[in-house]
Amino acid sequence: MNKNITDSIVYIGVDDKYLGLFESQYDVPNGVSYNSYLIKDDKYAIMDSVDSRETYQWFDNIDSATEGKAPDYIIVQHMEPDHSGSLAALLDKFPEIRVVGNAKTFTMIDQFITADLTDRKVIVKDGDTLELGSHTLKFTMAPMVHWPEVMVTYDMTDKVIFTADAFGKFGTLDTDEDWACEARRYYFNIVGKYGMQVQTLLKKLAALDIKTICPLHGPILDDNLDYYIGKYNTWSSYTPEDKGITIAYASIHGNTGNAARKLAELLESKGAEKVSVFDLARDDMAEAVEDAFRYDRLVLAAASYDGGVFMPMHDFLTRLAHKGYKKRTIAFMENGTWAPSAMKTMKAVVDTMKDITVCENSVTFKSVLKDSDMPQLEKLADELLK
Repeated sequence: MNKNITDSIVYIGVDDKYLGLFESQYDVPNGVSYNSYLIKDDKYAIMDSVDSRETYQWFDNIDSATEGKAPDYIIVQHMEPDHSGSLAALLDKFPEIRVVGNAKTFTMIDQFITADLTDRKVIVKDGDTLELGSHTLKFTMAPMVHWPEVMVTYDMTDKVIFTADAFGKFGTLDTDEDWACEARRYYFNIVGKYGMQVQTLLKKLAALDIKTICPLHGPILDDNLDYYIGKYNTWSSYTPEDKGITIAYASIHGNTGNAARKLAELLESKGAEKVSVFDLARDDMAEAVEDAFRYDRLVLAAASYDGGVFMPMHDFLTRLAHKGYKKRTIAFMENGTWAPSAMKTMKAVVDTMKDITVCENSVTFKSVLKDSDMPQLEKLADELLK
């Protein structure tokens, strides 16, 4: 699929509608796009490669866009295989093409592919430029957004920023869906650990006059850019995006789930702004992570298991801690038939997180939530809604 982004920049990326599982862990029911771009000037420059699953379609797009002219450069902003998987094939197809990247880029290229780049290597540093003719490209290093070799490229002529994985989202380009939902799930599950590095990049980008954002996944952004940049600023600063309560539960036989849903009903009856409920054993874990970051309050409800906590909750908490979860209020509910242990185990993980407020009230019940347990639930609901 070719699409003109400006008079001289063409989209040559590919939609992958059949991937199913991104990075072998994230459900992508609407697939994903591997974005690549061609800048046409005196010199032709390709911005990034695509996953090896789509090499031949990408080549067709390149041939259509270049109309027989061999590209002069391939600019490698990110070496993750979904963006470099076709690089070796491209080097074979165009023996004269030169590879632009930073020192860490070429270290990784040597790890992924076997190619003699002795006379084809163009190493750039932060602030360096590349002249294509009327277009001048300026490179900005963006380490750990979200790999150490990542850089972004600013076309000073058309005022287009190529942002690697930043501002990306799940879903193919022809998917009709809200940007924020799948961009948020993408951000927190993939980039979320590196909020400080994203903040550093945003500060660098603030000095640029940007008209268009071209990410490596998802749609090209060319209007209302303050909205997208604002979302990234909120997400990367770990600031809750909305007022609301996420209830995440891990239930073995359904009784803990019943109690969690009872709390949700109680909160809604008391006027809660938003209550989002997840069954961690059955619902998409990545969506649970997304909502935990989106809202300012989180309730963890779990059954006790083998002297600890039921494993789906352990998985969920491990993911939150790994992604740098902070600046939220957390409450606990536990169920245990003979020796409740879930809360102690959950608290041990939460204690490793920064800037967390733990509710004074919690809920412990034995086996099944009973009428006698309702005062605990009422107190917790009232505290969550203060």
